[in-house]
Amino acid sequence: MNWTERDLKVIWHPYTQMQTAAPPIPIVRGEGALLFDDKGKAYLDAVSSWWVNIHGHAHPYIAEKVSEQLKTLEHVIFAGFTHPTAIELAEGLLSILPENQQKVFYSDNGSTAVEVALKMCMQYWGNQGKPRTKILAFHNAYHGDTFGAMSVSARSAFTASFDPYLFEVEFIDLPNEGNIESIKQKLSAISPELICFIFEPLVQGSGGMLMYEAKYLDGLMKHCRKEGVLLIADEVMTGFGRTGKRFAMDHLEEKPDLMCFSKGLTGGTMPLGITTCTNQIYDAFLSEDKHKTLFHGHSFTANPVACAAALASMDLFMDPKTMTNIERICKRHKEFADKNSINPKLKEVRQTGTILAMEFNVESGTSYFSNLRDQLYQFFLSKNIILRPLGNIIYFLTPYCITDEQLGQLYAAVEDALETF
Repeated sequence: MNWTERDLKVIWHPYTQMQTAAPPIPIVRGEGALLFDDKGKAYLDAVSSWWVNIHGHAHPYIAEKVSEQLKTLEHVIFAGFTHPTAIELAEGLLSILPENQQKVFYSDNGSTAVEVALKMCMQYWGNQGKPRTKILAFHNAYHGDTFGAMSVSARSAFTASFDPYLFEVEFIDLPNEGNIESIKQKLSAISPELICFIFEPLVQGSGGMLMYEAKYLDGLMKHCRKEGVLLIADEVMTGFGRTGKRFAMDHLEEKPDLMCFSKGLTGGTMPLGITTCTNQIYDAFLSEDKHKTLFHGHSFTANPVACAAALASMDLFMDPKTMTNIERICKRHKEFADKNSINPKLKEVRQTGTILAMEFNVESGTSYFSNLRDQLYQFFLSKNIILRPLGNIIYFLTPYCITDEQLGQLYAAVEDALETF
């Protein structure tokens, strides 16, 4: 049997209807922005393998640092013990985050980073004897697939089977000039009950790469601060350069109480999640009463090998060459977006930093289950390009090492798609 046949006998893939899905393509090697299948065919990874691979595949520097760590310490329990890579990573990350972020809590992935942030906020109020019951989030949000993360995400086909088990959340529209004041009024009316406001800053990823302006989020955050509502910035997708700056929150004046990270954190090398918070949050858990402890942990919390990968990724991220590449991609995307902004085949073209989204006009409206999705996926795959359309929306989150020639290949394929569909 070949790799595909062996896979289908034993593996259940994520977000996949296994009865109708095409057989999976075996990928055996990666280099830069390319992935290679078992027959040697090269694919351009235009979505950074679910948005994680920011520096390119099989990066030799990250591999070297991971190898060194494996020969030194592969793992140690993180309750009652610590290790150098966890400390160095926390120090390094905090040094480039908003200055109010003072503590790092490690977990395993984006969903668990969000779970930790939510639990911190809930218990923050409970530890002070002032329990609150509601959370504020945006319509069309996506924060992960664990139960807390699902609860603060949009109710959709993805949550339908679990809706009865999700906790209460107040959902609001993305803020704009026309609705910001009414949103503030709604917030004020329920603020005594609100635990926190969680948001994807500037770009809602899985919701369709929906984008909104920093000034309106700033205004909403400022109002939350006035009303005593804690703020969680979910930068799992937007962090580490995706919006054109180091973090999406760097576009704003207001700062969150907590931040969530994963995806690009390790350069796509292995799972790792981080939740950062202010000293105000941390101090609410300090007590002679052990019941006020944050009872959350994972077997692989702060795994030394994952931390080593993240430290290596941070080294590459802080290299001036990386920001030069980010700026280059932003410029090329803007040129391509401007060129296609009035194409009648497109309902909208959206860009924030290195994130470019193009929404096709379809009679059924925007839908993750649009028939166009599978057609677009196969069309780009036939051109050796890996995209993962969100219904009728195609988007690009490429590795920062992508060349101008490879960007040209991507843009040419999009233009072919616009001619075809």
